[in-house]
Amino acid sequence: MEHEQKGIVLTEEQRRRRQRRSIALALVLALLALLFYVVTIVKLGPQVMNRPL
Repeated sequence: MEHEQKGIVLTEEQRRRRQRRSIALALVLALLALLFYVVTIVKLGPQVMNRPL
């Protein structure tokens, strides 16, 4: 029995480009999340740690 590939078959170059694009997108999303986190902490200021009990 032969296994036929269904769907789109990518070349090695296309796979490499897709992987690089996926990694770049993941890095951009991670940096954006970090940026939001840092901006939030900066806007809250250092007094956020001095809450009354």
